[in-house]
Amino acid sequence: MPYVVGHRGAAGVQPENTIEGFEYAIGLGCEYVETDAHLSADGHLVIIHDDTVDRTTNGSGRVGEMTLAQLRALDTGQGRQIPMLQEVLDVVRGRAILLCELKGSFTPDPVARLVMANRMQEQVIFTSFHFGRLARIAQIDARLQIGATFGDPPADALEEALALGAQTVGIHYPKMTEEFVVRARRLGINLRAWNPDEEADIQRMIDLNPTGISSNRPDRVMKLLGA
Repeated sequence: MPYVVGHRGAAGVQPENTIEGFEYAIGLGCEYVETDAHLSADGHLVIIHDDTVDRTTNGSGRVGEMTLAQLRALDTGQGRQIPMLQEVLDVVRGRAILLCELKGSFTPDPVARLVMANRMQEQVIFTSFHFGRLARIAQIDARLQIGATFGDPPADALEEALALGAQTVGIHYPKMTEEFVVRARRLGINLRAWNPDEEADIQRMIDLNPTGISSNRPDRVMKLLGA
C-alpha cells in the first residue's frame, strides 16, 4: 500500500504550509509531509511555496526581499503565521518524514546545516526540480537524502535520478505510468506520484501502486486506501 504525503501540510483542507496543516496531516496518519523552504532577506529559513507572499497571505512582495519580522506579521489564513523551518522540524521530529523542497539557489547550504544541527538527516529528504541544488546537498554530506522531482519526466527520468544519487523520485500524477512504477521497483527507487486531489485521480494512482502518493487532500487518499 502506498505511503501518503500531506502536500504543503494538507493544502486542500488547511491553509497551506502552516503548522496546523502539518499537524492535521500527521494526525490523519500521513507518514510523510511536504514543504518548501525559502530564505528571508535577513537570512532566516521560512516555509512558503511561492517566490512572493501575494497568493497565500494578506500581504504582497517577494519573500527574499522581506525580513523575518515582516513575513511573520502576515496572515496566511485563519490568523496563522508563515512558519520557520525549525518549527516544522520540531513538529515532524519522530513523527513523519519531511520532504523539503529547496526554493531558490541559496537554500541548499543553510537548510542542510539546520537539518544536520537537529540530527534529522534520516528524517528529511531534500527535493527539487533543479538538479544543481540536489547536487549541492550531496556535496555537503553524502549521507543526506535527496529526491528528484519531475513535472514532465523524460523517458529516462529514473536513471537520471539514480545518476544524481537520488533515493526518491516524484512524478506529476498525470505522467505516472505502470512502466515507471515497474522500473522503479526494479531499480530500488522510492517513487511517488504528486498531486492527485480528485478521488478518481487518486484511485488511479492507488491502482498503479507507486511507493507513495502526495496530495493536497491526504484525507481523501486515506479514505480510499481504507486507512
